[in-house]
Amino acid sequence: MSESTPDPQQQSAYERGATKMAEVYAGDVVILPEGAMPFNDVMMRTLFGEMWARDVLSVRDRRLLLMGVIAASGSVDVWKIQARAALKNGELSPAELRETLITLAPYAGYPRVAGLVVECEGVIAKWNKEQQAPG
Repeated sequence: MSESTPDPQQQSAYERGATKMAEVYAGDVVILPEGAMPFNDVMMRTLFGEMWARDVLSVRDRRLLLMGVIAASGSVDVWKIQARAALKNGELSPAELRETLITLAPYAGYPRVAGLVVECEGVIAKWNKEQQAPG
């Protein structure tokens, strides 16, 4: 175990959830301190500390399922967060991300998914630009 990665056995349920959330969202989502908001505390312990940490499905598999639900609801801002994290974590390529929308459109509804296409292309363009920037 590296010095930068805390031992999960030594972490509280909240800390395990915060570590998993940082992984799932490639560090792009602000993690509130424990006790800042009861809703957040429960979400961190259960959603990220338990469900996302299970090893039956990969993070990529879980993200694809989540993206289907998000597309069905037409939640553009949440789609962008998921798309960016999928690209940054190497879970989906730009072509695979586009293919998710093609696959989801007949099931989630063309009007809902059509609203995600332009936003998805914006996320891909920004990610591509970041990949080309000298690091």
